[in-house]
This record gives sequence, C-alpha cells and structure tokens, in this order.
Amino acid sequence: MIPFDDRDGFIWMDGEMLPWREAKVHYLTHALHYGTQVFEGERAYNGKIFKCNEHSKRLLNSADIIHMDMHYTAEQIDEIKYEVIKANNLENCYIRAAAWRGAEQMGIDVEGTKTHMAVAAWDWGSYFDPEVRKVGISLKSTDWRKPNPNCAPTASKTASLYNLSCMVKLEVKKAGYTDALMLDHEGFIAESTGANIFLIKDGAIHTPIADRFLNGLTRQTVISIAQNMGITVNERRIKPEELESFEEIFLTGSAAEITPVGKIDDMKFTPGPITAQLAEAYTALTHG
Repeated sequence: MIPFDDRDGFIWMDGEMLPWREAKVHYLTHALHYGTQVFEGERAYNGKIFKCNEHSKRLLNSADIIHMDMHYTAEQIDEIKYEVIKANNLENCYIRAAAWRGAEQMGIDVEGTKTHMAVAAWDWGSYFDPEVRKVGISLKSTDWRKPNPNCAPTASKTASLYNLSCMVKLEVKKAGYTDALMLDHEGFIAESTGANIFLIKDGAIHTPIADRFLNGLTRQTVISIAQNMGITVNERRIKPEELESFEEIFLTGSAAEITPVGKIDDMKFTPGPITAQLAEAYTALTHG
C-alpha cells in the first residue's frame, strides 16, 4: 500500500488546494493529542458524491456536538468536495472531509483553538476483500463495549470514539477474523467496529436502534430501500443470544456499502436472497 502521506494529487486545506505531500499539520495540533476532530467518509460514483449534502450536514452536526465552531455551510463543503475530486481527476472514489482543533493552544481547555478543515479524495475499492465478501466476512465477539451515550458523544462522528474500534479490530484480526461484533453498554448488539448491522429471519429485517451509536447514512438508506420493497424493518434491542435464529446478516456503511456476514464466532451464515436484493438496489441507487 502506498503511504497516505506520499502520494500524487491534491488536498484542500483551509481554503487552499495543496499538493498532496504539502497537506501537513504540526505535532502539537490539539486534535492529535485530544481527539478533537470530526470527519466524514463518503463515496463518489460516476462523478456524483452519494448523499453529499447529508454528509456535509452531519459533519457540521458532529462539530456542534463537541462544541467546535465551523466556518463553512453545508453547501460550501459540498462545493469543496467536488473541487477536490475534480482536481484529482476522479470519478469513483472515497472522500474524507474533516475538521479539527489546531495547534493554537494545548490542554483540555479548548478556548483559543481554531477550527481547521481539509478534504481529500482517492481511489479506494472494496473496504473488505472482494473474494471474502462473496462468502461473507467473519466477525468475532469482543468484551469491549460501545460507550454509554451519557459517557461519550456517540451521535458525533468524532475521532475520539474510533480508538476503541482500532483496538478491537486489531485484536480480532490477530484471531483470524475480519472484524468484530460489538455490544452496547447494556449488552445488546450494537454494530461492528465501523459499520451498522442488519439481521434477517422469516423475510423480515431486524436492526439495533441507533441511539447508542452513529445512525449511519447508509443504514438509513438501506432501511428506506427495504421499506419501499415492502420488507418489514424492525428497529429494536437485539440480544446476542438471538444470533443463531437469524438466516442472513450484513453490515452497512459508506466504506463497507452492503457487506454480507458469513460467520460470527462459531456460527455460520449464508449470504441470502434478501441481502443480494438490497445490495443490487443499493448499487443501482448509488450509480444512478
């Protein structure tokens, strides 16, 4: 893999379109030390960014939740993202927009810091190995839990929440699994390290209520697609003891798109017709 700091192309940062290798921040940047950064992960298909404005609005909302001032509107952020994919001559790509507290001040007191923003885009295919996705990825349960919403800003897509996901993913990969199945603070099924989860039985979809983790835009899109197809969607608390009763399981996310699950711990699942139907409809929607 080519290191992300040593590539050709351009990154927009604080109002300038910089050569890729010149888009740098200082060691004493507040966000590096305290996780005071928010971000979005998005995909463009055939030159069109899927849910572009919704992602921009969520970036602003994430910043508002952690009390970080933003100086751009959602529409201005939309324009910047399109400028970046044009500058890099991309049509099908991944876009990362982020805002963070800079090096103006250090310490827990954020007064005096300024908000900085950047947007990058690059060619990024399947988040999971395409061959593995055919049979479904594997998930391993972990003792780590998603935090109580009273203990962390779970509705914000902020960097501070993702250290836990990085820790857990490393642990389960060492055990031979693709990703992890994480529970919430009360022991109900939550999501994977970075994607929402859907479970299917008897022709109906079940998915955890998204009030204890990020309510993904892909998650919302898939729920809408399913309902338009006449498929029942039940948003509810799901116990891990129920897992064996489900016939199909898949994950959703801007990076993951719709990814079937073939194994959770010692339980086997087969990617089935409803997952395939939803994946086909999602592809048609994103490429339309």
